[in-house]
Amino acid sequence: MATLDSIDRKLLSELQSEGRVTNVDLARRVGLTAPPCLRRVRALEEDGVIRGYHADLDASKLGFAITVFAMVSLRSQAEEDLRGFEEHIKTLPEVRECHMLNGEIDFILKIVSRDLQSFQEFLTSSLTPAPNVASVKTSLTIRTAKHEPGVPLEV
Repeated sequence: MATLDSIDRKLLSELQSEGRVTNVDLARRVGLTAPPCLRRVRALEEDGVIRGYHADLDASKLGFAITVFAMVSLRSQAEEDLRGFEEHIKTLPEVRECHMLNGEIDFILKIVSRDLQSFQEFLTSSLTPAPNVASVKTSLTIRTAKHEPGVPLEV
């Protein structure tokens, strides 16, 4: 874990809220001048604390009307089989998140799809027949009450 001072935490908080902020505005917000601000941000990037920048897209406005969570159980939990499943999942663009779990379910996936029919096609052609998959249980989201990417930062 990186050792962060209060300025680093302020930088991260500002960037997490608004990744497109200019370096000059960012420096002003955290009480630095532009050159040391840029050096600190670059150091956080080089240390891997900041992994990248992206736009937060509205899936429904892009035609992805449904989000589904799929709970996947595998036949084998041998490391080679787990990695094989993860590699397969990486090839499926509909799968936006994949997390290995402790307990009865091996993985939970967040999947976006245009509609129920296209999700059904994805489920039966790409997910259920994947190597080592024993079962898939799905839950369709009704609504999202909170979507907060990132991590909570104490400033």
